[in-house]
Amino acid sequence: MELSTSYRDIWKVSIPIIIGSAAQNVVAMTDSVFLYYRSEDDFAAIGFVATFYIIVAAIGFGFSRGGQIMMALRAGQKRPEEVGRTFYSTVYFELILAGILFLFMTYGAYWLFASLVDSDVIFYKALEYLDTRKWGVFASYFGVACVALYTGIARPVFIVIDTVILAAVNIILDRALIFGEWGFPEMGIAGAGLASTIAEYVALVIFIIYMILDRKNRKYKIFKLPKWDPAIIREIIGLSVPIVAMSVVGLGSAFVFFGLVENFGERALAVTNIVRIAYLILSIPAWGFCTGINTMASYFVGSKQPQHVVTVLWKTSILCFGITALMVLPLLVFPQEVLYPILGDERAYLIDAAYPIFWVLGGILTTFSFGSIFFNGLIGAGDTGLALKLQFGCALGYVALILVVVKSSWGTMALAWSVEIIYWIVMFIFSYWYFRRPRWKKPVATPEKKPAPELAE
Repeated sequence: MELSTSYRDIWKVSIPIIIGSAAQNVVAMTDSVFLYYRSEDDFAAIGFVATFYIIVAAIGFGFSRGGQIMMALRAGQKRPEEVGRTFYSTVYFELILAGILFLFMTYGAYWLFASLVDSDVIFYKALEYLDTRKWGVFASYFGVACVALYTGIARPVFIVIDTVILAAVNIILDRALIFGEWGFPEMGIAGAGLASTIAEYVALVIFIIYMILDRKNRKYKIFKLPKWDPAIIREIIGLSVPIVAMSVVGLGSAFVFFGLVENFGERALAVTNIVRIAYLILSIPAWGFCTGINTMASYFVGSKQPQHVVTVLWKTSILCFGITALMVLPLLVFPQEVLYPILGDERAYLIDAAYPIFWVLGGILTTFSFGSIFFNGLIGAGDTGLALKLQFGCALGYVALILVVVKSSWGTMALAWSVEIIYWIVMFIFSYWYFRRPRWKKPVATPEKKPAPELAE
């Protein structure tokens, strides 16, 4: 794997990831759209509980990002066998973590939802969805480890195909299980959870088959099962814990936001879910570029070329902003034409109520394009401790401002959403300041190379 700071290499790494990293966004959006046609209560509930499940998925994805950064470093250091060992350590840890999160969703979600939701309808429907959705956590966590491998070695093309398969299966099963078509039982919101779970297992099986048939991965020794390696596990955890904490803090604040928005009423929660669907679609490029910049920043640091990191950050930010702007503009100018083909006119009043917030969303995505790229460059450069402090401080300020807006008599939905613009501006300023410091170019700490443990065929 050889990378440069050219726009071509940024595209090569990022475009497949943009599509592949959209997996959970696609699943959440598909569930929301189908439930929009079923009832306003189901639609409001999925906005709340899907945000919670995205946090669960982000925990697994965050730990895989630690593995991805390590694999990109090993690839940059020309140590292919270490890439394979890191991959299996990532898989081992992800499966253990999946078991822990499954137990939490089984025994702890009831108390968490009860502390955040006042509406009995939203509360019980959220639990109904989670009862079938939680089984997908094992496939999701195994799958992100596979994605981390192919992202870390900058060969993410098949991720695109697998994501398309995931989306297609989810769409078909959503229609069958939510509405009871083609002889399937009508399960409503629980059917949405089951459809997404089955789709994730199908996508995982297909990814594993591809890995078996892929001859180019032989040099990474991924068909030799290594023993449990505590040193690699500790290194993955060391890199990943700040990333996971950042994901939980960032998405957790969004989850709290949805809980607080209910103070404006269940109708406001449904309107916010309309905006969330638009956000899920329009933020796909930014999240893909964020993951791509993790790989590229780690690669340049690992190959002792840290001087290229800032260049690739600016180029990636400009690309991200350009693509996002092209996607946002039609929504602002022709909202009915863009959304009605997806959502129809059954509840057109929700789309009309959401329109003023779409302009705020345009500001959010503009600042997001720069703030998230530079922030993830900081993560890829290896300073995850500082990144965690930055995200934690910004998230605390974000939640505090949201509380002020929601609890005040002058608070509005548009103003509540506007707080995120401030969040991303602050993130960009501090991340940019980090790369302005001449001493940031220290290498990411890696343990000395040691003999590999015995491998079992």
